Amino acid sequence: MVRTNREQAIFEAGIKLGALYHQWVGTPISRQSAGSVETAIEKAVILQPFVEEITVRLNRGLMTENVFGYSELTGLMFDVEITTRVGFSYCRARLSPDAGYPLMEILESHDIAEISRH
Repeated sequence: MVRTNREQAIFEAGIKLGALYHQWVGTPISRQSAGSVETAIEKAVILQPFVEEITVRLNRGLMTENVFGYSELTGLMFDVEITTRVGFSYCRARLSPDAGYPLMEILESHDIAEISRH
């Protein structure tokens, strides 16, 4: 099956968000370490093929300390937006809580015209 660049960009966005979610859930975290964890996730994901941009924000309000002074990262804490590009096709997707569940959604997908140089 041959995919279009647009279909591949959408697939890449979804697979990146799914991998991010499953890789980081359960990570020990505190309000003090949240900023460095956000940065670490962004720096790790941006290295992957087809990722143009990623922004990670973690809801510190959901971080309640256990008896050892930290929390565990949960899916409901994520607010992530990612942009992927394959050729001249882009996809912008998001992972964020909706009705008490961490949902992933495609926000937009489009092609841009290739600029020809004469």
